Amino acid sequence: MNRKKYFERMNRLKKNYDVEKQHKKKKYHAIERILLLLDKGSFREIGSGINNYVFNHNEKNEKSTEYDGVITGRGTIAGKTVFIFSQDFTISGGSIGLNHGRKIANTIKLAIKAKCPVIGLYDSGGARISEGINALAGCGEMMYQNTCASGVIPQISIVAGPCAGAAAYAPAITDFVFIVEQIGQLYITGNKVIERVTGEKCSLQELGGAKVHSEKSGVAHFSFTSEKKCYAQVRKLIKTLPSSFDEKREYKDLSYYDTQQKVNELVPRDNKLPYSMHKLIEKIIDFDSFIEIHKHFATNMITGFAQINHITIGIVANNPMNNSGCIDHDSSDKAARFVRFCDSFHIPILTLVDTPGYLPGISEEHQGIIRHGAKLLFAYSEATTTKITVIVRKAYGGAYIAMGSKHLGADYVYACPNASLAVMGAEGAVSILYQKELSNTPDDQVDAFKDKLVGEYIQKYMNPAIAQSEGYVDDVISLDEIRQRVFEDIKSFEKKSTGAIKKKHGNIPL
Repeated sequence: MNRKKYFERMNRLKKNYDVEKQHKKKKYHAIERILLLLDKGSFREIGSGINNYVFNHNEKNEKSTEYDGVITGRGTIAGKTVFIFSQDFTISGGSIGLNHGRKIANTIKLAIKAKCPVIGLYDSGGARISEGINALAGCGEMMYQNTCASGVIPQISIVAGPCAGAAAYAPAITDFVFIVEQIGQLYITGNKVIERVTGEKCSLQELGGAKVHSEKSGVAHFSFTSEKKCYAQVRKLIKTLPSSFDEKREYKDLSYYDTQQKVNELVPRDNKLPYSMHKLIEKIIDFDSFIEIHKHFATNMITGFAQINHITIGIVANNPMNNSGCIDHDSSDKAARFVRFCDSFHIPILTLVDTPGYLPGISEEHQGIIRHGAKLLFAYSEATTTKITVIVRKAYGGAYIAMGSKHLGADYVYACPNASLAVMGAEGAVSILYQKELSNTPDDQVDAFKDKLVGEYIQKYMNPAIAQSEGYVDDVISLDEIRQRVFEDIKSFEKKSTGAIKKKHGNIPL
């Protein structure tokens, strides 16, 4: 399409009947979304038909298999090439037919060849019933290409309308799912069908809205109150991530600069007192570079991307402000998935540890904490990217192992001076080890005797110097040193050899 004519005709969008229909629903039209997201003037359509449909709508064009309700193409974000597709809800409810699905699949295939990120804008009622099995074929071809692209290029899905039925699995395969509040929904079975079959009543938002998927199910990684806010964060994420798994990193010319932010005072000496791990992260990284993933889901674990001296890193951290930083089944999945993404794209991982262990309880056991917790162990063990771990305060039991320990292949493990490493907390350990002695102690002396035993146990078994002498900790450092150490360590591993065992692939405990 001629670019001059294209942008001349963009001015006519406001008068287009179908664009107005979208606006009444507080939604942008498919082409508007593309133009809001990409750099100005950078969009190039792949597959013709948009010109005929969007600007000269008529019955004949609506039936056109050439356009078929989805706009596909490429453009740039901050100068980086991305491929993009945007479903048009004004054409048969954005439903996916064979040609529609193949256009999307072809866009993903081109992105793989070009080694560029792909962004999908979803606004669809699902598979097109009138096409029968062909509609399912279109959905299947999309999902196949999503799977082929996994680990090769970043895949981002934006749910800015319904995403229903079989089609909902396509964004679920991708790396990051963004959803817009009030207008975005993801669900397999609609609320009316559910009511008819089970008798359960709910609205579409209650069934599969932004709150549900960003807080409960974990399907959505980001939730925003408006489309524009959503697109701004997508742009920031694209600028932070590499374009493909083999994008070369150049660190040799980078020099360290200190942010002059002291962090030692942020962490209380008393292991029982909470503190903000978010504030600790913010003071270690470059200013305003943190992009938190799954911010509202499994909040006892923090995951996100940041930069240290302009080097993109992934951060995994326990959150002492939620369940004392215990690991549960959801936080295990959240961290494991994030670690695997970072490893796919050679993004160094910084793990900040402060956890008393896995969350105890009948509910957790019944929800499969063993199976889910094993995913985290598997992810860290399998990862060959640079892995740096800092034990900020405590690391107990199986959670010590799972949080990027030396035993799972961490390149460097540091501990802060007041850190504690053990099978369990001192008080619990003393109560078990010295049960007989404590029971034989006069009541008025029990507390003093126990305090003495706790102090001895801490010094004998939990001191980080002991782990250092065994080679499980490389150095004991202050919190103020983390930023510089991480930067220097990543630079030193710029050309790290993975040494991975040759095999088809492992079998992660899904």
